[in-house]
Amino acid sequence: MKISREVKTAILVIAGIAFCIYLFTFLKGEDLFDKSNSYYTEFDYNALKMSSPVTIKGNKVGEIEDIKYDFDSGKTRISFTVTPQLKFSKNSTVRLYQDGLMGGNALSIVEASDGEIAQPGDFIKSEVKPGMISTLEKNFSGISEDLGTTLRSSDTLITNLNALVVDESDDGLKQTIAELNATLKTFKNVGFKANNLLSKNDEKIASVLENFDKTSAELAILIKDLNDANLSNTVKNLDDMILKLNQLVTGLAAGEGTMGKLLNDDALYDNLDNTSKELQLLLLDIKLHPARYRRILSKKEIPYEEPTQEQLNNN
Repeated sequence: MKISREVKTAILVIAGIAFCIYLFTFLKGEDLFDKSNSYYTEFDYNALKMSSPVTIKGNKVGEIEDIKYDFDSGKTRISFTVTPQLKFSKNSTVRLYQDGLMGGNALSIVEASDGEIAQPGDFIKSEVKPGMISTLEKNFSGISEDLGTTLRSSDTLITNLNALVVDESDDGLKQTIAELNATLKTFKNVGFKANNLLSKNDEKIASVLENFDKTSAELAILIKDLNDANLSNTVKNLDDMILKLNQLVTGLAAGEGTMGKLLNDDALYDNLDNTSKELQLLLLDIKLHPARYRRILSKKEIPYEEPTQEQLNNN
């Protein structure tokens, strides 16, 4: 059977129209051959566009099908489709959230753990999740106010510093710089003098350091010798000796022993004193009359004569 040219032309035109319709719906994000289930929700304002994605746990499962404004309720009614394989509770929530930094929005199905399975055409409640950009927009007013306060404080500080630095006299700033320059020159001269002093006395300083080094070494040797000499035992022995001497003095004070009795017995002291005086008189008599004692064995007796006061003073 031979097909006429007109029929071929008609078939070609119909195919072109069908392809254009499919291409247009495809560019809109729709699929003519996709059998999806449609559901409804509504928001107080419209932040979506046609073909905005519908996701569940971050996975795309559908898209926005229709957006209409309800004049009776004053809300935006959203129709969205999801794949028939997705089964979720009728008590779930459709959440509007920000999909990117550029301000794109999308819908997310937040599943509920109870309730009946949603059927195509059911109404699902909605909520709005604030995005990062909207949060920053809300807080930007407070940030800008704090920044303005900070800038005003900085301006006041700079003004006060200018008032402190500026000198109304003719040569105020010049005089300040001149005085600062003179002070720096003085410090420079002091530095030169100190450098010259150190340069001229390098040998003396080196000698002092060397002597200090030798003294330190000798002191270290002395400390080592004292440690080797067992100074601690010597101090301990001295302490024991002092303790025994203290005990001896205590005994003497208490009248213990011959020396203690001698120190504490007044009668014994008087007897010894009298004996010493008589012995002194005897020695003086021997010195004055030696002939008397040479004749002790003879029968002639020479009587004793007490020495005069002058003889006692001379001897």
